Amino acid sequence: MYAIIRTGGKQYRVAPDDVITVERLAGTAGDVVTLSDVLLVASESGQKTGAPLVAGASVSATLVEQSRGKKLIVFKKKRRQNYRRRNGHRQDLSVLKITQISAGE
Repeated sequence: MYAIIRTGGKQYRVAPDDVITVERLAGTAGDVVTLSDVLLVASESGQKTGAPLVAGASVSATLVEQSRGKKLIVFKKKRRQNYRRRNGHRQDLSVLKITQISAGE
């Protein structure tokens, strides 16, 4: 059984016991998070596709840790103007372990 969920503006294919990294969700390590934006649920008996969401479907996950991504360099430059700016950016991330997929009714 697997599902396709939407969180942080991105879509993820998840199955029970998967560990995924998503954009920061509220909570602390050990909390249970329910993701209700489920686009598709597939099992041995078939698929349920939403338009755009599957009614009543949800995915439960345990928040493993809050972390930060690797540093990205943002460099701006305008030629012939002696204009250069260098900044760094680290995205806040959450690591989730998928525990259960509920297909709804």
